[in-house]
Amino acid sequence: MVAGQSSSDAATALPGPELDQADTLGRDRRTDARSGSADRVLGRAEGSRPDGAGRARRLRRDLVLLLMGAPALLLLFVFHYLPLAGLAIAFEDFRPSTGIFGSHWVSLANFRYLLVGGDAWRITRNTVGMNGLFITANLVVSLGLAVLLNELRDRSRWLSRVYQSTMFLPYVLSYVVLTNFVLTFLESNTGIVNHVLRAFGGNGVDFYNSPGWWPLILTVVEVWKGAGFWVVVYLAGIMAMNPQLFEAAELDGAGRWAQIRRITLPLLTPLIIMNVLLSVSHIFNADFGLFFQVTLNSPTLYPTTDVIDTYVYRSLTSTGDIGMAAAAGFYQAVVGFLLVVGANWWVRRRSGDNALF
Repeated sequence: MVAGQSSSDAATALPGPELDQADTLGRDRRTDARSGSADRVLGRAEGSRPDGAGRARRLRRDLVLLLMGAPALLLLFVFHYLPLAGLAIAFEDFRPSTGIFGSHWVSLANFRYLLVGGDAWRITRNTVGMNGLFITANLVVSLGLAVLLNELRDRSRWLSRVYQSTMFLPYVLSYVVLTNFVLTFLESNTGIVNHVLRAFGGNGVDFYNSPGWWPLILTVVEVWKGAGFWVVVYLAGIMAMNPQLFEAAELDGAGRWAQIRRITLPLLTPLIIMNVLLSVSHIFNADFGLFFQVTLNSPTLYPTTDVIDTYVYRSLTSTGDIGMAAAAGFYQAVVGFLLVVGANWWVRRRSGDNALF
């Protein structure tokens, strides 16, 4: 056969018996391939309908994992599902002496007390507004610090670990400890901030009687306490990325900023969306320690720091109305559920792969 001759020409050049044998072999191979493909399809179809024996095999295979998860599932059931029976208290004039089943049913009266009162708009605005500030500030600061730590990790792993541990430390401190820190900085007579202001010829600020400063102050405190945790989360996401992507981008001439914009941030988008959606679900739940302890529960700060949780606490301690407190918790849970479902629906319409469900 000369160079450039096609395979069909070569086949026609074969003698008669050899050509018949080649055709028969080709048909047999095609038949085997079709039958094998059909067998695989049927096997998958049968495997998609597991029988009792298949379920038993999987149960034996995963028994150790199920036993490991059993304590967590038990705690989840005991502390999150069993208490759901207590939601009936939100619709009752609850009295501990008569119990849930013996208390008088008042329908939506507890909700009317919570929502129709003159403070309803103020506490709802403060709760949603402050949590919105916290979510945004924590996201921006923690994401930026995680990227910076990742850059530092390539140069000095030891120093990166030191910075990471230092930023994580405030996360494990209680708000009682943080209150003393804040008081050291902001106290009107002996606070560090007022000392500095007076040293430069300015006037001191009575922060605990100036409600306008506290959205900024509480945002700084919340970021200082909570950003370290999210830095660890985002840094773990960055470390899990394939390093070959960055090496290929560097070979193509991309600088560090271009790699962050084109590779790091897009690959972190699913993690960012998940964290934001979970945070939005708690946007109606304020951190009681932050708003009660750090502000010293100062009445003059209520216009900007009074949230649903602190309002319910004061109402409960002053009136002892457990039904109203239960109604507030039910209200927060329902609105939080609707918010996370709505936010997830919005994300799914724009990027289905990044939605939670």
